[in-house]
Amino acid sequence: MSKRDLKKYLHELNKEQLEEQLEDLYNRFKEVKVYYDFVFNPQEKKLIDECKQKISKEYFPPNGRKAKMRRSVAQKYIKHFILLGVDPMLIADIMLYNIEIAQTLSDEREIRQEAFYKSMLRSFEEAVEFINIQGISASFTVRLNRIADTAGKQHWFNYRLFGKALVVKQQTRQV
Repeated sequence: MSKRDLKKYLHELNKEQLEEQLEDLYNRFKEVKVYYDFVFNPQEKKLIDECKQKISKEYFPPNGRKAKMRRSVAQKYIKHFILLGVDPMLIADIMLYNIEIAQTLSDEREIRQEAFYKSMLRSFEEAVEFINIQGISASFTVRLNRIADTAGKQHWFNYRLFGKALVVKQQTRQV
């Protein structure tokens, strides 16, 4: 069904029928319920705290288990928050928090998987791009520079690319 057909169909329904349709969608689809729950009771702070806790567990699991270090956990939350329309400042905070917590782990123990460093660089580049697009770079410049510096201090094999990502950000902002 095209958007135009949907609009035509919805226009033909009376208020009671529309309400029934929305209730049905709310009851059938979890995504609709999550969306409306967020719209009417955002609780962004609670969502962000839960997200940070889950990300922390990826790098510092309880009970001394081995860290999984999955980038996908943070990415899932970031994508979900973007769909919900969470404040871009909070989304950027999560993006950077994921890298910072990974650097904390990297500072405590040597990580030999090259994929870890590549995924952190990708996360960093995505964060820089998101922050730049949202026009909130002034609020995150210090954290971005600290992350790039830390990658160098910890001798990440790709640390120079972190600095390059920042240079590209500054050049696109000036244009």
